[in-house]
Amino acid sequence: MCGMTTTSDRPAADVLAAFEAAKGFMPLDEGLALYAAAVEAGALGLPLLEVGTYCGRSTILLADAARAAGVSALTVDHHRGSEEQQPGWEYHDPETVDPVVGLMDTLPTFRRTLHAAGLEDHVVALVGKSPRVAKAWGGKLGLVFIDGGHTDEHATADYEGWAPHVAEGGLLLIHDVFPVKHDEWTGQAPYRVYLRALESGAFTEVSVCDSLRVLRRTGPGI
Repeated sequence: MCGMTTTSDRPAADVLAAFEAAKGFMPLDEGLALYAAAVEAGALGLPLLEVGTYCGRSTILLADAARAAGVSALTVDHHRGSEEQQPGWEYHDPETVDPVVGLMDTLPTFRRTLHAAGLEDHVVALVGKSPRVAKAWGGKLGLVFIDGGHTDEHATADYEGWAPHVAEGGLLLIHDVFPVKHDEWTGQAPYRVYLRALESGAFTEVSVCDSLRVLRRTGPGI
């Protein structure tokens, strides 16, 4: 059940329209739950970060919440697409392929998405593989939203790389959490990361919205 949003922490109509018009897979109810969490976390005065930009659909919501809080939204992606987005897979979009190099490149679409939403000035795009970027990041974060690759290798690396940066009282969000196998590509790696976070004692569950889990840092470690 997605019951944590109120009128005061919903995005404005133009932001919501930009979200719904953008390429991506996040449904509206989960998007609203993400936005509400970002608004809350923004009160810590720290950056809000997502792992897994794709074309910027969810980035719009993080950026709008960051704008209101006077902080930055950070988004991490190599922009070559995850496993299920490659040619031959159900989630492949031929429009995202760079005709020169023959590989996916979602960065141009992402930039157009932010421009259309009027949010370019509030986002820092970190282009690279998540574990490498995490090693170079030295500060605390008010929110970390993990929505990257769905293999155990990638989901675990995202968690181990970014969860340590969540500040005390900050929020850790994990997307595509399915206790029962959902489909061929999603699997249950995000679910296993979610269980690990709870079992660590470092995070306490705040809310659930379909496949989105919102956890708060309430102790040390990961």
